[in-house]
Amino acid sequence: MQIREINVMRGPNYWSVRRHKLIVMVLDLQEMEERPTNTIDGFIDRLKELLPGMYEHRCSVGTPGGFFQRVREGTWMGHVIEHIALEIQSMAGMEVGFGRTRSYGEAGVYHVVFDYLEEKVGIYAAKASVVIAKALINGEHYDLTEDIQKMRELREEQRLGPSTASIVDEAIARGIPWIRLNKYSLCQLGYGNNQVRIQATVTSQTSSIGVDIAKDKEDTKFLLEQAEIPVPKGEIIKTEAGLLDAVEYLKYPLVIKPIDGNHGRGVTTNVTNWEQALEGFQNAKRISSAVIVEQYIRGEDYRLLVINHKLVAAAKRLPAQITGDGKSTIQQLIDQTNADPRRGYGHEKVLTYITIDDITRKLIELNNYHLDTVLQKQEILVLKDTANLSTGGTSVDVTDMVHPHTVFMAERISRIVGLDICGIDFLTRDISRPISDVGGAVIEVNAGPGFRMHLAPAEGLPRNVAAPVIDMLYPPGKNSRIPIVAVTGTNGKTTTTRLIAHMAKMMGYTVGYTTTDGIYIQNHLMMQGDCSGPGSAEFVLKDPTVNFAVFETARGGILRAGLGFKNCNYGIVTNVAPDHLGLKGIHTLEQLAKVKGVVVESILPEGYAILNADDDLVYEMRKEVHCNIALFSMDEDNPRIKKHMRDNGICAIYENGFITICKGEWKLRIVKAVNVPLTYGGKASFMIQNVLPAVLTGYFNGFELDDIKVALETFIPSPAQTPGRLNMFEFKHFSVLLDYAHNPAGLHALKNFIDKIDATYKVGIIAGIGDRRQEDNEGIGKVAAEMFDEIIVRQDKHLRGKTDQEIIDMLTAGIKQFDIHKPFQVIPSEKQAIAYAIEHAKEGSLIVVCSDVVPDALELVQKYKEEEAKSLYRFKKEDIPNMG
Repeated sequence: MQIREINVMRGPNYWSVRRHKLIVMVLDLQEMEERPTNTIDGFIDRLKELLPGMYEHRCSVGTPGGFFQRVREGTWMGHVIEHIALEIQSMAGMEVGFGRTRSYGEAGVYHVVFDYLEEKVGIYAAKASVVIAKALINGEHYDLTEDIQKMRELREEQRLGPSTASIVDEAIARGIPWIRLNKYSLCQLGYGNNQVRIQATVTSQTSSIGVDIAKDKEDTKFLLEQAEIPVPKGEIIKTEAGLLDAVEYLKYPLVIKPIDGNHGRGVTTNVTNWEQALEGFQNAKRISSAVIVEQYIRGEDYRLLVINHKLVAAAKRLPAQITGDGKSTIQQLIDQTNADPRRGYGHEKVLTYITIDDITRKLIELNNYHLDTVLQKQEILVLKDTANLSTGGTSVDVTDMVHPHTVFMAERISRIVGLDICGIDFLTRDISRPISDVGGAVIEVNAGPGFRMHLAPAEGLPRNVAAPVIDMLYPPGKNSRIPIVAVTGTNGKTTTTRLIAHMAKMMGYTVGYTTTDGIYIQNHLMMQGDCSGPGSAEFVLKDPTVNFAVFETARGGILRAGLGFKNCNYGIVTNVAPDHLGLKGIHTLEQLAKVKGVVVESILPEGYAILNADDDLVYEMRKEVHCNIALFSMDEDNPRIKKHMRDNGICAIYENGFITICKGEWKLRIVKAVNVPLTYGGKASFMIQNVLPAVLTGYFNGFELDDIKVALETFIPSPAQTPGRLNMFEFKHFSVLLDYAHNPAGLHALKNFIDKIDATYKVGIIAGIGDRRQEDNEGIGKVAAEMFDEIIVRQDKHLRGKTDQEIIDMLTAGIKQFDIHKPFQVIPSEKQAIAYAIEHAKEGSLIVVCSDVVPDALELVQKYKEEEAKSLYRFKKEDIPNMG
């Protein structure tokens, strides 16, 4: 068996519009295609022994044990590998359950699709599942321990921390989109200019001065003392001599900590002698140059969480500890504590495993114990010097017990320090009484406090502390989204995308849009190349200046990673025609239509799917959408349009020479097609078709009809506005037309336009495409033979798996299917082919360049145009106005 490729879905995709996190593995079973599971001796027994939890996999049978039944009856190894990948992720603490295995369209090759929670874990599970299956087939021993631990480590390395994850989950629950901005905890909530950012529990609104104050324990303490907040007496020191003075002044017991530490690093508590003080001083010095020595306040450790200057949760924190039973050793008690099902590795569960580190050993030694010591019954041994949950500590929710005066104090502290989210640490013997009455004190104020102790306390009520964060970042009336228009289909995507972007720019929006030419932010080219995939869409949505997005959305990106956005407001499908078939397991037009349909199935309920009613496959997509539907058609008598109008639907049609919007039975005429430059006086019918969904998009966005008309009249087909899309260059004795047409459907549309152009001789420069089917390349040759009097066959910049001769032979076969005597020649270089055609152009002729590298071809044609202008348009002095 061989893995051909592994693709990671990160958004709505071909396999599931709702399940965005999927691994899609292309697996070649090779000889195992002939060996279903019921033909492999002992396979099911070995599978049950290694992975007994798979009994819960119901599979298509629908009951526990269903998958094992399928294995016993006989199923293919791709199906088994899918289930292994799901089971080993669940064993590593990541519960996943969705999977499917489908034919790739080649004998013995399958798409193996399954859920993941963390991307790296999913990829690891895909590879490991194949290795495990091979071991089971061969009857070899396999130890899962290393795989399970590796997946846990990968999860902890990649996952969002519990605090960040809780905020993101709350945003998702409210329909607020999000993007992870780095491999750590920096995340963006919302899109474009409506975005805010979080990093753990620090937000884009958090005061940097507040963070600096909280990090500096001396500043914090000074400000709180000035505000009459009870804090322990203390001294700032840098030397051992200073430590000695501080000890003599403050007296034992003491706390020693770094001045700018966090998460309990370098903190030593309950220091009662000089040796402990010296060791604590050295620990703190490893964190910062200055050290705080302060009185040790007796009491229990409480964390109060204040968000937007309101107390939202309080928890009592307990350091990792064990309780003796009179018969178990310290090591055994730690093992028993770690066996609690609520404890896990890292942040995978409510509580974290207690590890035995240097701090633990020292605390054990201070009690004159060792790991083999048996603790007396009910004896408590503290194993860590801080109460952090990440080191095995526990928390108890006490929110409803906090005294009102303490609540007032905490909320006041948040304003004094200047933090929108802050954690305030109190030491007090009774949180239900005023701090001053019981000798308590504020010992620390934290920027970016962890939420885990409040989200999932070991005891007491869990608190949704992420909700007030979202309330603060997105108060009522503040939008998190920007309008998103996604344009897909086989032909016309780029022009439609650019036209809609032009329309929105004229309405005052700052528009970000993506095309096969590049990424643009308000007409500025940010990135050149084919940018019609999910990464390019995310680029635009991350831009804080953009308030309107238009995305050309190609099949390649959808199949490679899914959409780059979870939902859009408007989805346009121009058409579905044979192109790219035979690639990525997509072999039929119906499959291709399903890929394109991902766009319209991802439209928000209040949005619009804008569908081509003249295309059967596109029209059928209306059955799968969960939003409003609008149709467009070049035929005003199309019965689908007529029915849609009778049902009070909205559509755009070409009628009596007008671009018209129909709202029910009412017609709103926008402009005559002949007055839209993009249509070349109404000759380019395929351009009229591109205009129709664009005007609907403008209409749905509330653009006035007159504004839509002006936008259409000012959108000029040119290298600047529509590079490579019907760019006409008029030379003195001939014309050159440059277009991106690259498949039979596109060439047919171009032919209808060229047929209306008066030219004495028509020359076409064409190329085949290496990763297309033979019939597609032959189709290009055949249509070209119908269109042109002479053909120049060039070579694409990228051969994509075939030799240049193979591609030429396919084109030649297509040309000869139409006319065996059609004149043609082969000039492999596009540059040389264009140069030859221009330099040998006949008077009155039209040269049509079908280019795949548009910028290069445009540059060359423009260069010839400029050279001609130099010789033709040299002015004499008397030709210049106002010159004598």
